[in-house]
This record gives sequence, structure tokens and C-alpha cells, in this order.
Amino acid sequence: MNFFNVYQQAFESALEDFNQDKSPQNLYQPIEYLLDLGGKRIRPFMTLMAAEAYGATFEKAMGAAMAVEVFHNFTLMHDDIMDKATLRRGKTTVHEKWDVNTAILSGDAMLIKAFQFLETYPNDIFQQLTRLLSKTAIEVCEGQQYDIDFETRPNTSEEEYIEMIRLKTAVLVGCALKMGAIIGKASERDQQAIYYFGIQLGLAFQLQDDYLDTFGDQDTFGKKIGGDILMEKKTILYHLALKTASESQRKILQSLLGGNIQMDEEEKIIKVKALFDETAAPTATRDLIQHHSHLADIELEKLTINEDQKNHFRDLKSWLINRNY
Repeated sequence: MNFFNVYQQAFESALEDFNQDKSPQNLYQPIEYLLDLGGKRIRPFMTLMAAEAYGATFEKAMGAAMAVEVFHNFTLMHDDIMDKATLRRGKTTVHEKWDVNTAILSGDAMLIKAFQFLETYPNDIFQQLTRLLSKTAIEVCEGQQYDIDFETRPNTSEEEYIEMIRLKTAVLVGCALKMGAIIGKASERDQQAIYYFGIQLGLAFQLQDDYLDTFGDQDTFGKKIGGDILMEKKTILYHLALKTASESQRKILQSLLGGNIQMDEEEKIIKVKALFDETAAPTATRDLIQHHSHLADIELEKLTINEDQKNHFRDLKSWLINRNY
């Protein structure tokens, strides 16, 4: 996706401007630190990409792209506190490097800054963007609460899990794309279609993450394989495994993930992965990713943009669902 190279250079420049010295340093340095950790920057690039697809320059969409990225990183900063995570993208998390109070306050500031980035737009565009980001923000909070609730619930369904990741992950992907379409003054029909394209893309993206966390290559994935298993997260692999598991396999899997069994970490990962393989959960997961990819294609065909522009979105989708990191 060479067209992302231009976006990256312009976006990193905007990010550098944002990270210029601010006071008090103890509020803003943690923000700069987290944003400098990098990441794929997929969401802001989607905003720029969608704006260009509808005839706006990507420079005009930079404020919204910054809003999306700063908001996303705000959620990561607070998620790390809740998860008691020590590492983010291979580096010490903010609450570990500073302290919890600093991470809470700096995260709060990021949320406010995200909305301030939208203030540069004309009133009609500003209102649409703000309304969309507010709706997305509360949905992300709802998804996070479901994720927390599921940790202590003995039984959750596959449908509940999909709804949780829709709220926690997919709605921000849809938001990023729709923001670009709004700035490009796309029709209401196109705005909705590109939003739902983003929802299906976001679901496929998260399902691919679930798959890679257990069956990816540690060197390319960038973090320890089996992390979800050790945290006893009931990802899509777990739910799909239960569908075809025998009664004995079901009992073993449920005891391994949530049964408070004391076991060597590597042994636990090996046992759970073996059960996933025996129940064909990896194949079922890949099939489900393709299902959401197909639903994304249906939405993409509704867009009134030319084929070259659609091909850019197809390339993006293909990369996201076939990536190995």
C-alpha cells in the first residue's frame, strides 16, 4: 500500500507539531511518549484515504485523522491501567513509567484534545464530526465494560463476543472512515456504506488479531504468542472450539481457561492450542474472517467512487486480514 507512504510522512509531521513542548510537562510528556511508540496508524490513514476518495485533499482531513489517533491512544492509556499491563508496543506503559494518577489525567487530556482537533472545521462539518466521535466514544466505553464483565462471567456466547469487539474495536474503524467521507461531503448513503464497510473491516481486523495471538509467529507478531491464553481471554477461537468440541474436550478447555488450574505457562499454551487444533477452531476463525471480509465487500460496492479508489480499499482490506503482525 504505497499510497500510505504519503499519508505517513504528512501525519508524522502533524504529530510532531502536536507534540511540541507544552506545559505542565508532567501532563503532556506521557502523551508524547505514548504517541511516539508508533503503531500501525491505520485509523487516521483511513480518514485521510476516505476524504481523498470523495475529492477532499488529505490535508483537509488531517485534523480529523489526528482526532481519531489521539482518541485511540487515550483508550489504550486507560486500558493499560485497567489491565495492569506493564508493556505497550514493547515499551513500559505510561502508568508504570510514571504512575496511575498521571496516566488517568494525561488520558483525560487526550480525550479532550481529540475533540479540540475538530474545532478547525466549519460548523456544519464540525457538528457532524463531533456527533460521530461522541457516539463512537460511548460505544467504545460500552465495549470495554462488556470485555471486563466477560472476564468474570462463566458463560458468554459467540454473539456476545462479536458484539463486544464491534463496540470496542470496529466502531472506531467505521468512525475513521466516515469522518473522511463527511469531510469529502459524500452523500448520506455513501457515509453509511463506508461506515458499515469499516464495521465489517474492524471485526475482521480483531478476529485476525485473535488468531495471530495464538497461531502467529512471535518474531513477526511482535509479542509473546499465547498471551490471550495466559490471560484466560475467551476469544473467538474459544467460542468456535466449543461449537465442535466433545464433552470431554469442552470440560478440559473450560477448566484451562477460567478453571483456576495451576500450570506451567508454556504447558498451558500448548494444551489450549492443541484443543483449538483438534476442534478446527483456527480454520473456523479464518472462515469467519472471510465472512466479514465478504460483508465489507458488499458495502464497498455501494460507494459511488471509481474502481481505482475502490481498489485502494480492497488492498487495505486484504492487507489487514492477511497480515502477520
